[in-house]
Amino acid sequence: MKWSLIALLTFFATAAYAQEYKLEGNEVKIAKEILFEAGSEKLKPESEAALEIVKQYLAQKSYISLLRVECHTDISGEASQLLSEKRALAVCKKLVEMGVDCKRLIAVGFGNSKPVADNSSPEAKAQNRRVSFFNAALRDRLIGGMPADGGGKVAGNACN
Repeated sequence: MKWSLIALLTFFATAAYAQEYKLEGNEVKIAKEILFEAGSEKLKPESEAALEIVKQYLAQKSYISLLRVECHTDISGEASQLLSEKRALAVCKKLVEMGVDCKRLIAVGFGNSKPVADNSSPEAKAQNRRVSFFNAALRDRLIGGMPADGGGKVAGNACN
């Protein structure tokens, strides 16, 4: 009886995470945000729930052999490219710490090169400061002939 209850609870916990993402093309969109300390690559504690969703996604989709973690910044700051790279690597390292195989992650920084808003207001800048997740390879084959880095700068190795 005890094991049946544990199995049932595990099933519902996994199902709850599965509903918190959706696929748009190769992008894995999650319902929760990943947040950092201002001007830093230090993850805020409230980011853990979002990263748990990503972890569960990869656990359920073993055929996804490479997930690209993209970090973007707003227009402000001279070091926006470097900050985006450090943040991408921090996200990957946290996922590894949570049990994700480091070989399934690639950290890529885009700086402020791909804005989704015009940076004219604090709200618009906040939209540009984001973390995105893209399926980059299935069963060790790159998707759609795109490079694994998606055109950004690889931030480093999540395995180190």
